[in-house]
Amino acid sequence: MQQLPDLSTLSSTQRDALILELWAMVQTLTAQINELQARLNLNSRNSSKPPSSDGLNKPQPKSLRKAGQRPVGGQKGHKGHTLSQAAEPNVVVTHAPPEHCDVCHAPLGQASVVEARQVHDLPDLRYQVTEHRVLQAVCNCGKTHRGVFPPDVTAAVQYGPRAKAAAVHLNQYQMLPLKRTGEVMGDLFDMPMSEATILSANAEAAQVLAPTVTAIAQELVNQPIVHADETGLRVNKSLHWLHTLVTGQLTWLKRHEKRGMVAFVEHGMLPLFKGTLAHDGWASYRMLDCVHSLCNAHHIRELTYVQEQLKQDWAGRSIEVLLSANSLVHQQRAAGQIDHTAPEYLQRVRDLRSQFEATLAEGDLLNPRVQSNGQRGRIKQSKAANLIDRLRNYSDDVWLS
Repeated sequence: MQQLPDLSTLSSTQRDALILELWAMVQTLTAQINELQARLNLNSRNSSKPPSSDGLNKPQPKSLRKAGQRPVGGQKGHKGHTLSQAAEPNVVVTHAPPEHCDVCHAPLGQASVVEARQVHDLPDLRYQVTEHRVLQAVCNCGKTHRGVFPPDVTAAVQYGPRAKAAAVHLNQYQMLPLKRTGEVMGDLFDMPMSEATILSANAEAAQVLAPTVTAIAQELVNQPIVHADETGLRVNKSLHWLHTLVTGQLTWLKRHEKRGMVAFVEHGMLPLFKGTLAHDGWASYRMLDCVHSLCNAHHIRELTYVQEQLKQDWAGRSIEVLLSANSLVHQQRAAGQIDHTAPEYLQRVRDLRSQFEATLAEGDLLNPRVQSNGQRGRIKQSKAANLIDRLRNYSDDVWLS
């Protein structure tokens, strides 16, 4: 560390130069500290980080819905799930009054039902054993005739299809670890399973479902709008990627060692897709020959980071504009009046886009771009500056509804 020079030996010009140098250093270090602190504050609510990366420091949930915007509880048209009485109960238990009146002791007449209450519960959960017996008979001519086991009954003792399906559901859909899946099967059904058995059931299910997965993939290629994403996961301690393609009715998932175009080509779907692909702006998606729509849920998370961690209010106003645009589209869909060519709709969109561009202009003032000093390579900009550039450069993709 350099020692501070003897200020008494410096001229006023030299002292002023030193002060300016130290002030510039303070500014640089302060900016670096703020950037590092903001990086530490990244989580699943203000960035594209998955919730699993939050650890124990999980962010408090925060709704983007304004107070009074919609009433509390189930919305109009939403099918409720309130417990209601069944028309035909499985078991009926009657509770009769006494045989004689407790006042005059006369016998009571025929009783009738005046009220019914139902208890919805689970039956006794224990496995059921089905024994298959092959019979054999000998003809008078001497030939022996023998029955045949069903094709799926191949061992002296084995698990049935429902038991294996339950284990696959718990392990793959409910995402329970192998050991806990086996324990749950034992706790609920008195049928504990080993990890090897569950893995075997998963493999069998994958084989049975392969034609369905292929059909979903083929159907997705022909859809007008598909949402794409990818998230990292560990496979044998190595980073792999789980690729996802979804619509309102279809979901397709597949793992790959690569995140980008290599995976897309080997999966064989996205290179054939010509509809509108909604994604987070990952560069590899841009290489695909289709219509692109940027996911504003990702943008809102990034804008939340700028608003809360960098304390820049323009980002909050940008979020409000995007939510207003989303509300406009949902209102039209709910009313069954989606007409993107209607003058009133187009004018409303133009107004929103103008407001949005105004908020980005505010962000420009707080996030000046770093000028090139002649060095080769890409200039590193701040997260806020990069976000503003993406929102502006791909404005049509941001506003594609």
